[in-house]
Amino acid sequence: MTSSGQPQATAIGGSPRAAEARNQGTCLMVQGTGSSAGKSLLVTGLVRLFRQDGFTVAPFKGQNMSLNSYPAVEGGEIGRAQVAQAEAAGLRPSVDMNPVLLKPTTDVGAQVIVHGLPIAQMGAREYHEFKGSLLPAVKESLDRLRAAYQVVVIEGAGSPAEINLREHDIVNMAVAHLGDCPVVLVADIDRGGVFASIYGTWALMDEPDRARLAGFVINKFRGDASILEPGIREIERRTGIPCLGVLPYLRDVGVADEDSVSLDDAVETQRRVPRDAEGWPLGEGPRVAIVRMPRVSNFTDFEPLVASGLFRVRYVDQPSELSQADLVILPGTKSTMADLAVLRSRGFDSVFAQLRATETRFLGVCGGYQMLGERILDPEGVEGTEAEIQGLGLLAVTTTFSAAKVTEPAVAEGVEGSWFPPSARTMAYEIHMGRTEGSERPLFRLRPLSADSPGVDAGAGSLGDNGPDGGAASAGADSGKSRAEGAVSADGLIAGTYAHGLFDDFSTVASLARLLGVPEETIESAGKRLGSDHARREAAYDRLADSLRANLDWARIRQLAGVAAEGEPS
Repeated sequence: MTSSGQPQATAIGGSPRAAEARNQGTCLMVQGTGSSAGKSLLVTGLVRLFRQDGFTVAPFKGQNMSLNSYPAVEGGEIGRAQVAQAEAAGLRPSVDMNPVLLKPTTDVGAQVIVHGLPIAQMGAREYHEFKGSLLPAVKESLDRLRAAYQVVVIEGAGSPAEINLREHDIVNMAVAHLGDCPVVLVADIDRGGVFASIYGTWALMDEPDRARLAGFVINKFRGDASILEPGIREIERRTGIPCLGVLPYLRDVGVADEDSVSLDDAVETQRRVPRDAEGWPLGEGPRVAIVRMPRVSNFTDFEPLVASGLFRVRYVDQPSELSQADLVILPGTKSTMADLAVLRSRGFDSVFAQLRATETRFLGVCGGYQMLGERILDPEGVEGTEAEIQGLGLLAVTTTFSAAKVTEPAVAEGVEGSWFPPSARTMAYEIHMGRTEGSERPLFRLRPLSADSPGVDAGAGSLGDNGPDGGAASAGADSGKSRAEGAVSADGLIAGTYAHGLFDDFSTVASLARLLGVPEETIESAGKRLGSDHARREAAYDRLADSLRANLDWARIRQLAGVAAEGEPS
């Protein structure tokens, strides 16, 4: 809504590209004292709060580094954290919300994606020298968002005190100056040294940058916040910037965060769960092993399996951890050929062959699907210097890489006789380079979605939503004929697919549970407990917003954003 109460003009599905630039929106920026301080989560909660208070609001992050990505409404891809933030704001994800995305391919190199499309593969030093030239692209996106929305909540990356990166900055204070916006600094007390991190960040900043700091927030606190008062007052005295709140440590909030740290957290949480003698979580469900690839991507595909409580899920780093597995999952990876070489060096290939002989099931998703095949061909050198390598040979398919990248959402429908029956349907998406062909029968049928498809509007669909009733997306929500996708071996034990988000609807979770022998009454009970995926996410965003409203100086934050409540100074 505009200040006059009229809807702001936007393109299809909430994309800002066709918006008329009337009154430029205001900006508020969240930066951190370091990585994993809570920037992404805080931005997600803030956009939800602004939306609850009746403002049109959009998230923005100039540059993100992530292997978890999602198709944008215009085509191309952006980081998953910005997709969650868009959904919290009631929008479909736009490339303008994350104009520069880096997808690491090696320890010192990454694919560079600008406005959703890959432009180059660069080493760390090469990109460091190059990235300053991307500031106009960052500004272009920020300007479009400000033209379309009343408030833009901007997320920084790492810390503004990374003085070695300041010269070519396109994500922290350089963006604060572009947007002429105040900055809220968030610090993680759970790591210890919270006051030193706040003061050190402030001390290392240049005066023009320091002048934009409008307040700090202490995040992840456990206990009585009153004991922090002496430290807070001293930091306020030394820096001249106020504390805007102390946020409690939130467990299992149910909101997507940045990928690398949150996967580490998930694995660490898993390790604290009571286990049997073989290392599997205690329980009655089937054992599901997810192989932790060195460059794993879109690992969020499998969070619904954990949340369902129907499976004993375990991330594995070594072949010995696969003992007694009922299902082995090979997830997506940004570097299929390199990660397959690592798996072979650890001896996974021989253990996979042994498990195959004992009729253990395997599921490969995206890069994992490519690995399961017989051959991987790379005639254009997309992934490296080898033109061909042997796959694991568990599926009769061959993958051929090409420079063209597929990035599109779709409705995935099960196929009679596959792992998922026709009644199992979910909103999925593809992000991959290359095609996989062979003689196996399909796992799914995919119906591609267009930007104006029914059922995928701004309030539903950003993260693979199937509607508030929990049912699958309607058959009408497609822009073309369905096509066969994925592969299932002749004996039905091995399956592969390019469909990410394949378990975002409970119907596909339930189908897998039935396939692995979970009793029907147990599945039905889990379905009633979980409700719809859409409802769970909406409730999670509201819980997060409620916590922020209760623990932050929300009136002051609205003032900083230039949208103070009536009667308050802005």
